[in-house]
Amino acid sequence: MKVFSLLWAYAATSVLGASWIAPGAVWYDTDGNKIDAHGGGVVKRGDTFYWVGHAASNQTPNLYSSTDLINWKNLGKQASSVTGMWRPKIAKPNGSFWLFGQQDRYVLSLKSANFVGGYSQSTKVHIPPNDYSYSDTGMFFDEDTETWYLLTSADHNIVQVNRINKDGALGDKVSDLRGGAYEAPGIVKADGVYFLIVSGKTGWRANPNKVFWSNSINGPWSGGSDIAPQDQKTYGSQNTFELTVKGSQKTTYIYMGDAWDSKGGASSNYVWAPLNINAGSHSVQIDYHSMWKVDVNTGVVSYPSTLKRYEAEHAVLSGRTAGEAHIFVNDEPPVNISSLNSRAGYHTSTPVQLTLKPGDVNTITFGATGSDGFEVSVDGIELFEEDEE
Repeated sequence: MKVFSLLWAYAATSVLGASWIAPGAVWYDTDGNKIDAHGGGVVKRGDTFYWVGHAASNQTPNLYSSTDLINWKNLGKQASSVTGMWRPKIAKPNGSFWLFGQQDRYVLSLKSANFVGGYSQSTKVHIPPNDYSYSDTGMFFDEDTETWYLLTSADHNIVQVNRINKDGALGDKVSDLRGGAYEAPGIVKADGVYFLIVSGKTGWRANPNKVFWSNSINGPWSGGSDIAPQDQKTYGSQNTFELTVKGSQKTTYIYMGDAWDSKGGASSNYVWAPLNINAGSHSVQIDYHSMWKVDVNTGVVSYPSTLKRYEAEHAVLSGRTAGEAHIFVNDEPPVNISSLNSRAGYHTSTPVQLTLKPGDVNTITFGATGSDGFEVSVDGIELFEEDEE
């Protein structure tokens, strides 16, 4: 087995918070713990973004908050008595707050009087019109009509869009997508066109996610083109949500995906990236970068500047015992690179945030242990300028 690694580092004496979004990397909350919000969605209230997803340990809804989409504060479990709830999404069709998610092949709805905390079971949702078993719940809010929609993928391969009524109950089906084995639906609206993004059904393994379009939420849906080069398999991720950031200078659309491990477990990470959308040509493409960020006030996307690249094209590490690769920085504890690249469908690069001392005084060491034939190919290290904001 081979693991190809490209590592990114910040030149800083200390890192008090994250400065960039690094797709596929391990993301930590403001307490220094790995973010645990898989299959989730993001809602903005005031100046704050709220990210709800399921905790890998028992699929209980976890909530995080951020004002910059980079640094996230853990607000804790939202319904600690509920387990086995996948892909939770928040809606607010009336004065109450609702969490919809998949449980036991059906949709479960939770309700709370408060946005943060206190969610308890409202009902097990029977999706009209035919009450098929469903999975992979998605959520879309249409600002133009102030209407919430629940997205589901049926076990018999129909992706369905249902209106959420003002009383929080699930309303009529407004449209569906047939003719393919699709799941993980999400909708983004740009220049009056609705774009429905879906994943193929390949278990935890990544695949080329597709986009369909319609001039109406009522369909019909056309298209089915890839949102990334086919060989990249949506950059090792599966769609979960599309976020629109309306800034003073531009509107930025963000693809939010999960980089699942082989079991959908705790080592799964996240792939977020801007979307290039051309409503006229009905084109949607992920604009993938190793690190990026969006100014949530202006909507402008930016990227870090590379200070220096250290080539290591001929550095190959090999071993005989355990099958792991590590990186050592100065006297810091080792980072297990293999654990960062154990997703279903390995990436050709593994982003790692490193804290370096100023000047030419840093020592970076790679090591590998593995069975016969195990190799780690080190392509290089790129040193990026730390954000000054």
